[in-house]
Amino acid sequence: MRLTLSALMAALLCAGAVCAQPVAPQPTVADELGTFMTDKGILGTISDVGSKVGSQASDLVASTLGFLGVPYRRGGATLETGFDCSGFVKYMFERTLGLVLPRSAAQQAAATEKIDASELKPGDLVFFNTMRRAFSHVGIYVGNGKFIHSPKPGGEVRIEDMQTSYWARRFDGARRVPTAGSADSK
Repeated sequence: MRLTLSALMAALLCAGAVCAQPVAPQPTVADELGTFMTDKGILGTISDVGSKVGSQASDLVASTLGFLGVPYRRGGATLETGFDCSGFVKYMFERTLGLVLPRSAAQQAAATEKIDASELKPGDLVFFNTMRRAFSHVGIYVGNGKFIHSPKPGGEVRIEDMQTSYWARRFDGARRVPTAGSADSK
């Protein structure tokens, strides 16, 4: 059983004495994350990822979820500094899969394989025109019409629905990052 700090402190205070009331276990961060992921439909997405695509894409998507809430920072490309959109994508592919992508969203689009939106699989890249130029924003598709990205100044890494009017109007296309030895990457 995992104890939270408050439950541990209460147990220590009661050590050697009889406590008037038992200490109820407090929700842990893991419990709260699990509840959040269930409420947002993310847990179903993760299990779908494992059954629909290879373990690399599953690892990538699962890893990205650990970065929810990291602040946006223009030019940011590390956990310590925060991320802009392409910095987040570059960081995740390099740290999770060992694949080095170019730095900008437009360069990432040019370096990857174009796919039809109907072919999207978790781990693919989705591009948007958010600055009146093609491929000015990028995110990682997580499944069920959703993607994870670092959106804008004042924002933080989050999951969004591609079908909302803002993103649907700006959708620029999808790309797949080829992986060494992957026969189904095309």
